[in-house]
Amino acid sequence: MRVRQTTALLASAALVLSGCGGASSGGGGPTPTPSPTASATGGLFTPPALESLSVAEVQQIVAQAVGEAAARGLPSWIVVTDRVGNVLASFRMTGAPDLARVSINRIGGPAPSGSEVGLQGAMVPASAAAISKALTGAYLSSSGNAFSSRTASQIVQQHFPPAPTTVGLESGPLFGVQFSQLPCSDLNQRYAAGGGPAALIGPKRAPLGLAADPGGFPIYQNGVVVGGIGVMGDGDYGFDADILDTDLDDEEAIALAGIQGFTPPDDIRAERIFVDGTALRFSDTAASQLGPLQTSFGAVNGPLGALVAVAGYTDGTLRAGTAYGSEASGIRASTVAEFANRDAFVLTNGSGTPRYPIRGGTDGASVAQPLTAAEARAILEEAFTVLSRARAQIRRPLDSRMQATVSLVDTNGAVLGLVRSPDGPVFGVDVSLQKARTAAFFANPTAAAQLQGAGGTVAPYVQRLRTFLADPAALTGNFAYGNRSIGNLARPYFPDGEVAQAAGPLSTATAAQFSPFAVGLQSDLVAGNIVQHVTFIANGGTSADTPTGCTQVPEVVPGQRRLANGIQIFPGAVPVYRGGQLVGAIGVSGDGIDQDDMVSFLGLHNGGLRAGGIGNAASAIRADQIVVDVNGRGVRLRYVSCPFAPFLDTAAQNVCQGL
Repeated sequence: MRVRQTTALLASAALVLSGCGGASSGGGGPTPTPSPTASATGGLFTPPALESLSVAEVQQIVAQAVGEAAARGLPSWIVVTDRVGNVLASFRMTGAPDLARVSINRIGGPAPSGSEVGLQGAMVPASAAAISKALTGAYLSSSGNAFSSRTASQIVQQHFPPAPTTVGLESGPLFGVQFSQLPCSDLNQRYAAGGGPAALIGPKRAPLGLAADPGGFPIYQNGVVVGGIGVMGDGDYGFDADILDTDLDDEEAIALAGIQGFTPPDDIRAERIFVDGTALRFSDTAASQLGPLQTSFGAVNGPLGALVAVAGYTDGTLRAGTAYGSEASGIRASTVAEFANRDAFVLTNGSGTPRYPIRGGTDGASVAQPLTAAEARAILEEAFTVLSRARAQIRRPLDSRMQATVSLVDTNGAVLGLVRSPDGPVFGVDVSLQKARTAAFFANPTAAAQLQGAGGTVAPYVQRLRTFLADPAALTGNFAYGNRSIGNLARPYFPDGEVAQAAGPLSTATAAQFSPFAVGLQSDLVAGNIVQHVTFIANGGTSADTPTGCTQVPEVVPGQRRLANGIQIFPGAVPVYRGGQLVGAIGVSGDGIDQDDMVSFLGLHNGGLRAGGIGNAASAIRADQIVVDVNGRGVRLRYVSCPFAPFLDTAAQNVCQGL
């Protein structure tokens, strides 16, 4: 599964997270009040205020970061973005490195030269690394949770929490989220140098996916996330493999200096949020460890560096941010005609037209009775109702409502509708679609043929999976896989965390090869796209950028691949069936993984009851009927896992049981 370096620059796909849950400029969001079952009129969520960064504020953030970098003797790239990913400033200090090396550290120790797999050891533009860090801080955060790239590192590794003493624990809750927001994604938008209404809409793509390298923070105004900052100066793009110690990280200190005056409320910082009893980590650096703040942009712009262009992201102009929730941001409140629930937000083209209006399936050539627009609406509305009632896992204060994005696709991977709650983390938009497409793809009768058709390092995974499951017909539609099922098979240990066992068949060939930059099928599907894109950035835009649409699986119809923004390998999606025939899938992302599972599974069930004729896979074909022989011990795959008592308006328990 090695990706050979045909150029001095390879791309790395970094880490991100979201979906686990718990020095300031303003307070946190309002405390939600438990209420009756959500109605079609909505009114249960308070949208975040329309806040944005001014040019002067962007200048201040850059000046503060540059001043700290100069004091520490670490010339760096400083990038500031708004909440939907527009690059507001890309500042290169004199002497900052042009390139950064993706970490070669992995489970089996540092990869010896020549034995790197995936993106391990790749040289990438330092500007790209800084952009991905900034987007990680912005995309993973909301008015209810503030996460950093250090937080991301904690939740994407092979054990949670990652540390030498935690070997044997299961993988991080957002294992694999680093390979989202990809530069080839057909959902995330590209920088438009020519301007116009579409120029500023988001979410924007990230050059290396989401980052786990410390040095990326969210930026807040009055308790509202308005952007992110990313710093790259040491030339090493990696992750923190030991959460139990305290790092002295200059890049993190520089980024923290940048956000002084724009920090999240203390109550929503990652360390106030717990996952399985473990507090998350926001920063290893305290504000008291910073030097005097430099607030004058004029004092650093010129004497210490300059604003520079980054191909595909910015022309080097410093600009003001776009307010999330406005038409110009590309994410806004829906109209009555677009979605019944008045709390729902949709993606827009910047001129008033929704990008993903609810519609019927496009797969009539292969599906006898595709999903209708009415059925798609029923599924999305019922899923949104479940979401509106659910207790959040990652948001503060306690007993906040869950916030997330819901995507519905047909068997071609075409989007049949996408809606979100007002303040769901932005990363969940792309991830919810990845999840839906993953569930639809692996349940499809053509899945094996599609992976074999991709060739290269991808095709062998089919036989690995069939051998592992002792099922020569695997991936021909004989079982329905939830995203949780695919995640079981994509971990470096099977069962998850049991280090004495072999790697899952969709992971790296051996557990010792695994790192967050080489996870197996997920990274192999998109490595070529990342390589092409990072070369485009390094060449200043003179070479071809990666096409819109990820992976090398064959097109199902001209211009449409089933996995056009990559796959995702943590829970939150299930396939949709009409009788015994696959007709699509629903994906959810933005909160705890059990919450995401519940909204997809229960929302589909309720939508099927309302519409009639559609619903979840029959229990006999769900992946939890698959039992894997592990050294004489039978290990059953999982399908979904719902929270035990999930709702704010009722004490009902085991709400998914028996469905």
